[in-house]
Amino acid sequence: MEATLKAIAEPRRRHILSLVRDEELSAGQIAAHFEVTRPAVSQHLTVLKEAGLVSERRDGTRRLYRARPEGLVELQSYLEGFWAERLTALKREAEQEERGRHGRHR
Repeated sequence: MEATLKAIAEPRRRHILSLVRDEELSAGQIAAHFEVTRPAVSQHLTVLKEAGLVSERRDGTRRLYRARPEGLVELQSYLEGFWAERLTALKREAEQEERGRHGRHR
């Protein structure tokens, strides 16, 4: 999960993930969306690939990239667990407050 968090902490990498979320793009097509060098985009793609967030497929001399949603499963599970715990605690507090109000009005 740490590699995933580090990978998505950088705004350009999040942008790359959005670009390849629904379609496979070549490194050149991805680089066209940024005002940085192609080697810089390649470095971002390497970080995303090593974190398991994108897959790379070779087609002749081109490298094609696509998002791997399963790479976010561990992070998603962690965040959902965090919110589930917080929502359960909030529900408990609301129910206690409600019981307290009904107890005072009797």
